[in-house]
Amino acid sequence: MGKLESAEKIGLKEKATNKILAVYPYKVTGTDAEIIKIVRDWYYQQSCAAEDQLLTAHVDVLTE
Repeated sequence: MGKLESAEKIGLKEKATNKILAVYPYKVTGTDAEIIKIVRDWYYQQSCAAEDQLLTAHVDVLTE
């Protein structure tokens, strides 16, 4: 079981600063690779600027 599979909250963070870019609003299921694809695809659909931001972002577990 991967670290994303059991997470309650998932989001995108900037690689350099670890700043949260977005919180994925839905419950995710699947493997880590599937979850990463789902979250990145969702974020890409949110805005035109998302494409550039995704180049320097990673999917990570978020905590309260």
